[in-house]
Amino acid sequence: MRALVQRVTEARVSVDDKVVGEIGAGLCVLVGVTHDDGDATAFNLAAKIWNLRVFDDDRGKMNVPVGERGGEVLVVSQFTLYGATTRGRRPSWYAAAPPEQADRLIGVLATELEALGAKVARGIFQTEMQVALVNDGPVTLMLEV
Repeated sequence: MRALVQRVTEARVSVDDKVVGEIGAGLCVLVGVTHDDGDATAFNLAAKIWNLRVFDDDRGKMNVPVGERGGEVLVVSQFTLYGATTRGRRPSWYAAAPPEQADRLIGVLATELEALGAKVARGIFQTEMQVALVNDGPVTLMLEV
């Protein structure tokens, strides 16, 4: 699994001009799934996201995880994180997991984040989504487990 994690002051995802998921300060997480990912991968990624120290402590150093800042996480499926662009000009999606597998594992990830204490908002799988966010910092990291 891959996750593009952005520290945000706010983020929301809309489908057909209706907001379906929204958070205040926290993390916006775009998630891609590949063929050999399973439940253990989703659990590991959830723990990595939850414990990622990207918020400032009292001294202004990035040393605080999202859970200590209110625990808000927006999880959005993003199969294009597995787009291969090494040949030609059109991405290939061969490394992206089939939709059934990806949808289930993104659900496992979101459920595990909730179990850890996060307030989780989500997009809607296999829809045209619009994601709006205010990147704080900006802080953007790519995680892979």
